[in-house]
Amino acid sequence: MTKKNHSQSRRHGVALTASTSILALTLASCASAGAEAEGDAFAGEHEGQELNILLNASHEGAGDWLAEGFEEETGVVVNVTTVPYDEIASQLTLDQQSGANVYDVSAPWYVSLGDLAADNSIQPITEFVEESPDIDVDDFIPTIWEPYAYVEDEIYGLPFDGDIHALFYNTEILERNGFDAPPATWDEYAEQVATITENESDDGVYGAAVFGEQSPLILGASFANRLAGFGGEFLDENGNPAINSPEAVASLEALEDIWDEALPTPAETDFGAGNSAWFAGNVAFIENWTDLGVRSQDPDSGSEVIDEWGVTYLPRADAEDDPRASLVAGFSWVVAGNTDNADLAQQFIEWAASTEVNSELLTALPPTGIDPNRISSLEDETYGEEFPELQEVNASTLHGALAWPTGQNATEAAQVLTDELAAHLSGQRSSAQETLDTVQSEWERLLVD
Repeated sequence: MTKKNHSQSRRHGVALTASTSILALTLASCASAGAEAEGDAFAGEHEGQELNILLNASHEGAGDWLAEGFEEETGVVVNVTTVPYDEIASQLTLDQQSGANVYDVSAPWYVSLGDLAADNSIQPITEFVEESPDIDVDDFIPTIWEPYAYVEDEIYGLPFDGDIHALFYNTEILERNGFDAPPATWDEYAEQVATITENESDDGVYGAAVFGEQSPLILGASFANRLAGFGGEFLDENGNPAINSPEAVASLEALEDIWDEALPTPAETDFGAGNSAWFAGNVAFIENWTDLGVRSQDPDSGSEVIDEWGVTYLPRADAEDDPRASLVAGFSWVVAGNTDNADLAQQFIEWAASTEVNSELLTALPPTGIDPNRISSLEDETYGEEFPELQEVNASTLHGALAWPTGQNATEAAQVLTDELAAHLSGQRSSAQETLDTVQSEWERLLVD
């Protein structure tokens, strides 16, 4: 029997094109109850209590903002601990299984929800969500809601950070090299990257910073971007692994095509190294989370590319194909399995997942690293005025986004894929097909009953 995977259960055709304006969207904005109103509903009820939250280091700014805002609303002191992005699930599991039980709330990568639920490190919140109309489930972006919330038929998470990748480009570098527009296809992307690296690498400028560090959230994301662009899926319509499909093979070959033309050395390029090169103006392209645009305009972020960048959809196999989002590293609010503060934890995640909070986090300074998770926050007026290109690119999540497998063993499956990708790109495998056939076999063992 195949494990049920909610990220595969709703598929819709993509209706947006690169020229579509976000202002043309006709979706109704279904705002959830205001952050202030939600705070007033239980203000004083827990005043003086403390809530301990575990976040990844990239969300430190968001954690500070949330801690200050929730204490102001409720009188609750929020203590935020951050760890590297690839350690948050293991840290939460260790805390809960060791009996330390320090943490009440966390926001792990959505792919890890199934494993965290299986070892009781997080608790189901289905009843709470169904009895809380202010959460307004219908307002969450549909392609984000299911994979970020469900394990089998139970709700375990509320979406926190939408987290898709878009293609950012340095307008000055493109102009210097004779390109009047960013690439629409992966072939055009490889061509532009190679040309720029050939022309400018002697001056320390490269065609692209490619995330290649051996982590599912880094190298795995680079592969997933291409899988989305070539129209592939991690799983087929029946929930079975499809990781050695022709589209997946083309995706790995496209990644290999630019490997040697990228910022040296891609196998060591992580989030920090890639961003540093981008902010310094040393790369023409970077596939990155859309909040990079907010940071690119913030001088306190060390940005030297203010007003010298643009953003567009990820490339596709064909320029006529509809743009498709890749849900590479989204994060969900969860309640720790052994917390003694479940009621307070639930009230916090309801507030933290609200439209008003998500909307404010999108444009807050210092930047918080948060992307839209709701239709209403995606359509937020301030977001649209300050970052219209980011708003439009994020609208690609509304239909047809590519989600990673979820459920038990999904974390291990993601690591298996990443390890095999790294082996192939370092020359240890004979072909992309052979590499992905190996992954397919392992995924069938891990993800199929």
